Amino acid sequence: MHSSRRNFLVAGLGLPVSASASRFASPVPQAPAKRASDIQFEYRVLGKTGLKVTSVAFGCMVTSDGSVVERGADMGITYFDTAHSYQQGNNERMVGAALKGKRNNVTLSSKTHGLTKQDALSDLDASLKSLQTDHLDIWYLHAKSKPEEVTDDLIDAQQTAKKAGKIRFAGVSTHAGQPELVPWLAKNPNVDVILSAYNFTLEPAVTAALEQAAAAGKGVAVIKVMAGGFTRLKPDDPAYAKLKRDGALLAALKWAMRNPKVVHTAVPSITDTDQLEEDLTAMRKPYGPAEAKLLAERLDLIRPLYCRTCGRCDGQCRQGLPVADMLRILTYADGYGQFALGRERFLELAPQNTSVKCADCPGCTVQCPHGVKVVERLRKAQELFAAV
Repeated sequence: MHSSRRNFLVAGLGLPVSASASRFASPVPQAPAKRASDIQFEYRVLGKTGLKVTSVAFGCMVTSDGSVVERGADMGITYFDTAHSYQQGNNERMVGAALKGKRNNVTLSSKTHGLTKQDALSDLDASLKSLQTDHLDIWYLHAKSKPEEVTDDLIDAQQTAKKAGKIRFAGVSTHAGQPELVPWLAKNPNVDVILSAYNFTLEPAVTAALEQAAAAGKGVAVIKVMAGGFTRLKPDDPAYAKLKRDGALLAALKWAMRNPKVVHTAVPSITDTDQLEEDLTAMRKPYGPAEAKLLAERLDLIRPLYCRTCGRCDGQCRQGLPVADMLRILTYADGYGQFALGRERFLELAPQNTSVKCADCPGCTVQCPHGVKVVERLRKAQELFAAV
């Protein structure tokens, strides 16, 4: 694995009749630019959307260098994902500038955290302006965990945007709650694409839920494929040598995209050109026994650190902490090396949560069935973020 991995983080209404065919045509794969490695691109179709995308997409969340995004498009990646909230809006502006002149050749998605129709549509207009485009190919309602969070008001916002020609397809993204949420989304005729956390640590029920979604014709894209990263340990940490095993993160990416009938594209976050080229090699050779062995070893190593978002800790904390959210936020910092992002997300929590100190509690009531050292992780999050 390249040393640069130390920096690694980690059906609804139809289309408007008046829209021109050229404007809404699926991106046509372009001849890729010369690259350091010989990459055989694999293309898959996002369910019934008809969008043809590379099996490895480009997650822009932590990308700050527009030249890396531009390089990704030149190399042949056809799907780029961002969000209105990433880097306080700066990410969309960077992506828009990087893909200017390439817009007709790529699938572009963004997301909204808006909780009302008005707020969501306001976010969409801001996204379109920042991205320098008149439409998004996919617009996600972001970070939903339960069906009740996908409100009729928000669905109406997406359908309104479709009618106006501002989006082609409506999606929902989720960091957690897949066994409950994804099957519900699979049956919802207004949802075209599902963007879900998915990696080798998760339970079989998650795979089964995504299989159901794909069988229903939904586009399935997956995130969190690297299971937290965790490559930024100090050299004197006993686990450092094992966690730096060559090929482990690439094996995780291969695992996520191993079944084309279930996962149509994997969306790893990419920060630099080394990571970009390395991730694209996942399309060269499929997942096999060697990768399975690496991931079995890796799972043992990250078990105390990585939250699998199974939801079993919900309501267990005597002080009402959103445990899974806090563990995910910590992973941004000590797993993916993105401290600023972790602190930003931590401060978005309710004040009654950011003010809690686990050290003041007589004993932790949360027991993780997967072996995460919850109290140690929560204390670390509080030490890292609350005191700054």
